Amino acid sequence: MVTVDYNGNKGFRLLSIYETLNKGEVVSKTQLAQQFSVTEKTIQRDIDDLRAYLADTHFSEGEVSIQYDRLRGGYYLVRIEREWLTNEEVLATCKILLESRAFCKEELNVLLSKLLMQVALNDRKKVDDMIRNEQFCYIPLRHGKKLLGVLWELSQYITKNEIIRFTYCRKDGVQREHEVKPVAIMFSEYYFYLIAFMADDSKDFPTVFRVDRLDKLCGTNKKFYVPYKDKFNDGEFRKRVQFMYSGELRKITFEYCGPSIESVLDRLPTAEILSEKDGIFTIKVEVYGNGIDMWLRSQGDYIKM
Repeated sequence: MVTVDYNGNKGFRLLSIYETLNKGEVVSKTQLAQQFSVTEKTIQRDIDDLRAYLADTHFSEGEVSIQYDRLRGGYYLVRIEREWLTNEEVLATCKILLESRAFCKEELNVLLSKLLMQVALNDRKKVDDMIRNEQFCYIPLRHGKKLLGVLWELSQYITKNEIIRFTYCRKDGVQREHEVKPVAIMFSEYYFYLIAFMADDSKDFPTVFRVDRLDKLCGTNKKFYVPYKDKFNDGEFRKRVQFMYSGELRKITFEYCGPSIESVLDRLPTAEILSEKDGIFTIKVEVYGNGIDMWLRSQGDYIKM
């Protein structure tokens, strides 16, 4: 068995120093020299070599660099925000994932763990502490299905414009086989949804399927073509659908006399205020399907059709 002198191995030193920097730690030339039994000049050359490597392997200057911090007395790795998430961004994303309840506990824990790896080691425990209780008390949705793989598979069919076939279990327990043209994936109110047009063109408007209710999903190797001018716009669809209840495009006018017109405009992105008198707003909105009726009824006496 060959014994390797790691302390005298420059390649090992470079990897070790870079790994330490990559964890968000500050490295000191004096401490590194003692650790590897070399001089501080040798460590300085190692750091210069790492700087040269980063400059050669990243597109723009300053994208990733090693800088010296006089206050902390050592070197640290700086990454621009477009490559690595900031602590604040990681915390906000973790909170959104927890609140969404979109994933089973196994998939959620993996996602949170990977997000925390984006946080500098010195701050990782702080972020972990801020989400630990929510993570421990997390209650996944009752379907309990893993969704990441299915979402990716659906995205590939959408990209390829391939007609797909699946069995769908409705909320009343009835199962039916469908053949559809998939055009988008959306998330709303705890669930992921597949937006698709029926393959036989029996409906002019898109149909919405909950992804967790899909079974026996497969491609058909049949392509569908959509002219660019008719390409499905998921952003525009989202603005016009409530609770993912699809259907014919409708135009509705109602009066609102509640405490917050802002909440109405936030809920209904296509809402347009036609007039206002004595705190009563006349609003026109364009929506798909009957989901809007559920929201209007939930507002009680604040709404008058």
